[in-house]
Amino acid sequence: MAFSHAPASGSSSPAAVRIDSWLWAVRAYKTRSAATAACRAGHVRLNGNPVKASQTVVPGDTIRVRQPGFERILEVHVLIAKRVGAEAASRCYTDHTPERPPAPFLGLPQRDRGAGRPTKKDRREMEKLRGQREG
Repeated sequence: MAFSHAPASGSSSPAAVRIDSWLWAVRAYKTRSAATAACRAGHVRLNGNPVKASQTVVPGDTIRVRQPGFERILEVHVLIAKRVGAEAASRCYTDHTPERPPAPFLGLPQRDRGAGRPTKKDRREMEKLRGQREG
């Protein structure tokens, strides 16, 4: 089976690239299948509209990628279909993501000196404060 390769002409960027492939190539997702799944789940928007993984991108498009806890806003500059190093990938887009506010520091719970081991109830409350336990 023969594989097709990009033409060896002076053009370094392809004419059209699928959005899932581009997101994987610029390292927004660890795998292409993760990028495809994010498109299917509606976590990726192209110019404000939800997209399928097969949608093509062009320079100038704005891509919004919803990730846990925040949303990345990327403006496409260069089309690439193959994964490249982080430095080269960062040159393919402009990141317009607003800065995330720092997480509030609640401090560590303090126990009275000589109070002994925490009871099971105390331990549960401390775990709840640390975010290790729900409800």
